[in-house]
Amino acid sequence: MKKNLWLLAICQGLFLTNNVTFIAINGLVGLGLAPLGWMATLPVMGYVVGGALATPLVARTQSRFGRRGSFQIGLAVAALSALVCAYAAISHNFWLLCAATVVAGYYNANAQLYRFAAAELAEPAWREKAVSLVMAGGLIGAVIGPNLAAQTRTLMHAPFAGAYLALVGVALLAMVLLAFIRFPPVPPKKAGEGGRPLSEIMRQPVFMVAAGAGALSYGVMNLLMAATPIAMQQCGLPFSDAALVLEWHVIGMFAPGFFTGHLIRRFGALSVMGVGVVLMALCIAIALSGIELHQFLGALFLLGVGWNFLFTGSTTLSLSTYAPEEKDRAQGALNFFVFATLAVSSFASGVLVTTRGWTLLNLGSMLPVALMAVALLWLAMRQRRTQNA
Repeated sequence: MKKNLWLLAICQGLFLTNNVTFIAINGLVGLGLAPLGWMATLPVMGYVVGGALATPLVARTQSRFGRRGSFQIGLAVAALSALVCAYAAISHNFWLLCAATVVAGYYNANAQLYRFAAAELAEPAWREKAVSLVMAGGLIGAVIGPNLAAQTRTLMHAPFAGAYLALVGVALLAMVLLAFIRFPPVPPKKAGEGGRPLSEIMRQPVFMVAAGAGALSYGVMNLLMAATPIAMQQCGLPFSDAALVLEWHVIGMFAPGFFTGHLIRRFGALSVMGVGVVLMALCIAIALSGIELHQFLGALFLLGVGWNFLFTGSTTLSLSTYAPEEKDRAQGALNFFVFATLAVSSFASGVLVTTRGWTLLNLGSMLPVALMAVALLWLAMRQRRTQNA
């Protein structure tokens, strides 16, 4: 069990290497190639739109080929799409870059299921810690991603084309490691064991809050993170500073993974998620206080920790809302909500930061943070009434 979890954690780290590199460079490459400035983050948006569109297909491949087979297909798509991104950067083809990132979304949708696969690799009593441990593997991406982008940005004559080529190697390495992971076999399906319809699963209050908090926390995180390299460039800060900020942001996202599971087990998912909401609010307050390097650094680090508490908590919360035979459709729905929210936030990020500025972007982030706070309070009060009844 431990060997499988550690290997999956490394694969999670390589997945985040891909994501962080994409976040660090897609907006900047888009800014250089886009016909209009507000289109700069369309390649970022393409990645998450592709993920949203791929969720039904991923659910089918997971059901048909099992965890390992489906994950390997996702990594093959990651390698191919990174090659096309490199060619698009070299040929200065903005729309090909957008198309390649949409295709890469299939990998994104696949790898988002690593956290659920972690729960299946552990005994029931260790599920929270297994999810948290695999999420902590993202620290690899925190260190490698920004530095990979910085070190390979001038490797070829087209800016960042070398970074895209490096991601091909990252995907191939993950394919090798994934081959050594032993996932539980896919149980044979019997007539009458299909489980509840998705609509019935989604009507559960716990599922609604888990899905809403997971999607909104990812949306706020992506809204601010995707805009950060562009905002820092507009403020006259060098790319090396943006890479440093992203590195510490992703450290904040995944370093708590070593203890978030313990906190959830001790204090409950809702309490930990509540702390995550507070940390996101503090992030916005710091971001609104100024545009110096230390303010970007502090805000993005707190944003990462807040996201970890909310997203790990929502994942753990969701595990109690579906049976094993319902997992593919339930997890597909959870990921669809995440990707749909990410698509909106990615587009809004580029438009707001290039037309309205960093301050308005942060002020707009206060609404989804407030919605998460209300949802968590509502569920906590509902559960308390049920316990007292």
